[in-house]
Amino acid sequence: MERLRRDSMYLGLVIGILFPAILFGILYGISEIFAPEGKEYLIKLPTLMLVSIFPNLFTLRYYLKKLKYDRTGRGILLVTFVYAILYFAVYLKFV
Repeated sequence: MERLRRDSMYLGLVIGILFPAILFGILYGISEIFAPEGKEYLIKLPTLMLVSIFPNLFTLRYYLKKLKYDRTGRGILLVTFVYAILYFAVYLKFV
C-alpha cells in the first residue's frame, strides 16, 4: 500500500489506466452473465466504457485534495482526458 503513496506521474498513469480497466472488466462480466436470452450483453458497450471512467474521479480527488500529490493527480487526469477523447472519437464519429 505504501507504493501508492508517492508523488509520481508514472504512478498516476498506471492508476488511471488500471482502475477503469478493472471496473470495465467487472461490469462487462456482470453484463454478460445477466444478459437476457438472445442478447450478448445487458448494458451497451459505450455505456460501460463511459461508466468505467468514474473511478478516476474519486482517485483524482483523493490524490489532489487529501494527499496533495500534484504529479500523481496530473497522471490520472491525463489518462482520463485520453479516455474521454477516445470515447468521443470512436462512438460519436467526430474524427
